[in-house]
Amino acid sequence: MRIRSLGVIDDAVVELSPGFTAVTGETGAGKTMVVTSLGLLLGGRADPALVRLGAKSAVVEGRITVPEGAAAALRAEEAGAELDDGALLVSRTVSAEGRSRAHLGGRSVPVGVLAELADDLVAVHGQSDQQGLLKPARQRGALDRYAGDAVAVPLAKYTAAYRRLRAVSAELDEITTRARERAQEADMLRFGLDEIAAVEPRPGEDTELAAEAERLGHAEALASAATAAHAALAGNPEDPEGVDASTLVAGAHRALETVRSHDPALAALADRIGEIGILLADVAGELAGYADDLDADPLRLAAVEERRAALTQLTRKYGEDVGAVLAWAEAGAARLAELEGDDDRLEELTAERDALRAELAGLARALTEARVEAAARFAAAVTEELASLAMPHARVTIDVRQTDDPDGVEIDGRTVAYGPAGVDEVELLLAPHPGAPPRPIAKGASGGELSRVMLAVEVVFAGTDPVPTYLFDEVDAGVGGKAAVEIGRRLAKLAKSAQVVVVTHLPQVAAFADRQLLVEKTHDGSVTRSGVQVLEGEDRVRELSRMLAGQEDSQTARAHAEELLATARADT
Repeated sequence: MRIRSLGVIDDAVVELSPGFTAVTGETGAGKTMVVTSLGLLLGGRADPALVRLGAKSAVVEGRITVPEGAAAALRAEEAGAELDDGALLVSRTVSAEGRSRAHLGGRSVPVGVLAELADDLVAVHGQSDQQGLLKPARQRGALDRYAGDAVAVPLAKYTAAYRRLRAVSAELDEITTRARERAQEADMLRFGLDEIAAVEPRPGEDTELAAEAERLGHAEALASAATAAHAALAGNPEDPEGVDASTLVAGAHRALETVRSHDPALAALADRIGEIGILLADVAGELAGYADDLDADPLRLAAVEERRAALTQLTRKYGEDVGAVLAWAEAGAARLAELEGDDDRLEELTAERDALRAELAGLARALTEARVEAAARFAAAVTEELASLAMPHARVTIDVRQTDDPDGVEIDGRTVAYGPAGVDEVELLLAPHPGAPPRPIAKGASGGELSRVMLAVEVVFAGTDPVPTYLFDEVDAGVGGKAAVEIGRRLAKLAKSAQVVVVTHLPQVAAFADRQLLVEKTHDGSVTRSGVQVLEGEDRVRELSRMLAGQEDSQTARAHAEELLATARADT
């Protein structure tokens, strides 16, 4: 991360190890700004009071490695972000006036998008900012992963049955709650189908009738035109002296026939004129037949117009032409059959729903049994961890319970609420000392105790929780000596399966880190780029000595610091 103008930090770069990073420094040096900066990158609340005095805005930039195909990567791509060589570039700007801007993968995004990514990227455990396993849904998911196949197998079957039950129930609700609308729809379909059946339209009938009506409406004009055309082609019997086309063509043909043997070209023209004469004779014959067959019956015209009017009534309601009306009738008949089959379908769906609820109850019972068994193992393991973390009398339990719901499923004589993950509500409880009632871990422990409880939980869950980074603040509050060494040892153990960042005052914890960062102010009270150092070799021994005795050059403290580092290296 690069941090600029945030709190006491002027401009600094924080390089975190893939394993265990410890952030140390004097009180007030700005160590908690690491936690604050990460919180801003994860969509936390933007407080203008965080902006360094005299600066216009504070800026935090981070580069987060995200596995390809991970939920966070997919959500970022949905927001338009692009990955840079497998990493997300995230930035957050907070102005002194209180305005806030967020960028993800080079794209400006709402701050809420960063918050959506937070649960899949970092689990923060500290006094003022709690995420991850403090959420009941996350606790149940983590317990299920801890339980393994004992929960995964029945959960997969339960999920499939639950989805089918939701679909069946939705269809049942749709049929029953919309019974009146469906009955009205059926009545409208019956009316329309009856109206169409009464007319009995044929495909293309409207086009045929339109042509016939046009012909009948102009019968006299058509007959007169056909007669005149026939007379022009074949002659008029009432005018034997008149000249017609057939006579003229025949004369032309005879004139050429007498000389056609003298020139093939002229013979070809004579043949073509002969063809014209034949064509004229054919057309003249058809014109005579057309005029004779033409029916000017007004009764037939009235019948055609009446039929067209009936078809128009249908096309006005059910389609732009008779073909569309027939298509509507086909679809309407299928829909009516579906609606009229509601009673049978209702009976089938009710039977399927009852069977699915019974199946769901059996699978939910198996889920509960597997979770209760896993919860007992988990609680014992966490309680054992706490004994080594200066909480020897604390006891962690997991409450696996159900909520009564009259609309739920029946299990062992109770009707309980159910959801996509079963009927169980899972909650981690803590009794910090004998006689104390178990309470939710967020309420049953102080800030430092809570961080240690969550450390113990995360160590037990190591490898099952998909969150790749853990940040612990105040995990060492109120402890020292052997307990501090155990905290460091467990943080190192957790770092074998995830990235771990710890803000600490304890050298026993810092000694176990793969990388130790020192935050220190300059003489003017600010933290600059050079004020966040990666400590190695002699520098790390000197810082651990300061943390042990407040004196970097104390030989006793240096010997103790070297012993701590040697112990940590031997353990890890």
